[in-house]
Amino acid sequence: MKKVLVFNGSPRKSGNTSHLLFAFIQGAKVNTVDIEEIDVNKLNLKHCTGCLRCNMIKHCSLREDDWNEISRKILDADVLVFGSPVYFHHVTGPLKILIDRFRSFVHVRITESGLVHTPHISWKKEMVLILSMGSSDDADAKPVIDLFEYLTEIMGDENNLYVLTGTRLAVTNHVIKSGEELKLLYPKLVLPASLAANDALKNRNLLESCSTLGKSLTD
Repeated sequence: MKKVLVFNGSPRKSGNTSHLLFAFIQGAKVNTVDIEEIDVNKLNLKHCTGCLRCNMIKHCSLREDDWNEISRKILDADVLVFGSPVYFHHVTGPLKILIDRFRSFVHVRITESGLVHTPHISWKKEMVLILSMGSSDDADAKPVIDLFEYLTEIMGDENNLYVLTGTRLAVTNHVIKSGEELKLLYPKLVLPASLAANDALKNRNLLESCSTLGKSLTD
């Protein structure tokens, strides 16, 4: 049975990211009950200080926070899911703090041409990135996707990354609103009401894609 670990970086309980993650989890439940969702905003995590001690001791040297327990769960999971709204072209602050602590999973060597990252233990995981953003252009999520592509690559050749992005999701519960609800909302956002019907369909398809991916990765 696949173990699924979900990190929700959204500060909003009814945010669009939370709805998308819920759809993924419902799909995953078809094949597994070993699913844990963690609200990153509630974690006690210190900031990475760049001390580099993890190069030598192969784990993070910071103590008295939640990282030791969280890192064990990360290493034990078969499927890692990261969900976040896009704030200023990146993930939310609490989720970035978590990602920065991933530094302790790798040995970093400085070379004349750059850095060489070697994982202390090579991963074989399915990695999922689910993003929601107010922008109409998913290119605004490129810095986030670039980071996760790099993370997936350096942690081992057998990892896979799946990315799902929701665009033009500007308000709470936006992704689950009907076409009629969006038609009323869009003038308030200075958006053409003519976009409403297609956006409602696009959002339903996105939710279904999240559910389908959750099911397929745990099969």
